[in-house]
Amino acid sequence: MPEPTDADVRRAVKPVVCYPNETLPVPDMDLYRTARDGAEKVGEVIAPPREAACFRVAAGQFFRITSVDGPQVGDLNLWNANDLGERFYSGKSRALHGTHLTTGERMWSSFPYLRPMATIVEDTLDWYGIDQYGGSVHDVIGTRCDPYTGNLLAGSQYHHCCHSNLTRAVADELEMSLEEAEPLVHDVLNVFMCTGFTRDTGQYFMKASPVRPGDYLELFAEVDLLGALSACPGGDCSAEHSSDAAACYPLKVEVFAPAEGALGDWASPPVNGYDRTHGR
Repeated sequence: MPEPTDADVRRAVKPVVCYPNETLPVPDMDLYRTARDGAEKVGEVIAPPREAACFRVAAGQFFRITSVDGPQVGDLNLWNANDLGERFYSGKSRALHGTHLTTGERMWSSFPYLRPMATIVEDTLDWYGIDQYGGSVHDVIGTRCDPYTGNLLAGSQYHHCCHSNLTRAVADELEMSLEEAEPLVHDVLNVFMCTGFTRDTGQYFMKASPVRPGDYLELFAEVDLLGALSACPGGDCSAEHSSDAAACYPLKVEVFAPAEGALGDWASPPVNGYDRTHGR
């Protein structure tokens, strides 16, 4: 269509942040760090290459996701371990914090709960920032590689994409069928993945992750959590995903419990206070 005469004026309108977050509840990072200093390791799970693994973290514990053996990205799902209807809400986490998460930011849960599920307390890749292409690390913009999109675009039948990996892991953990488990799998935190949007076409892109063995992302569990982590078949996502061509490596999840009383009177955040009348 032809441009209107005031096209430049319309484009020049300044943006307004949709959700100013200055009034969000602020995590007590000093308390978390003090509690973490005396915490003891109480569990470990390995997500093998091109597979996923489940893990559990009690409210008030910490969990650390670490790159081992080689550069590797992972797709993370979280649920309230006592109510699987409450799960990580990547879209609202993105709206509240931005396209990529780092230290001091939170993984928020789905409606009607909308409360912090986990808080990032340490990120060894926080130095990366935003690069010249608009890329950054730990995104909440990608959905997870899945067999349906692969079939749509290439006619493939690939079963070790993150969606399928997570589905198998959840089915095994909860002793249910794949058909029952699949609807529980949801959009992810792409741990260690370096992503952004192209400036010219607005397309979602990935590039080689800056992660190296020993890098980690550590989070504080705000509620009792069931987690599932897939070691993506894209490896460091430098070229492609959903194939067996990329070099892939395991990811390690460690769980740490603070000493008795280290968190003082801390308690899990309450569910969202909206009255749910919806105008009726």
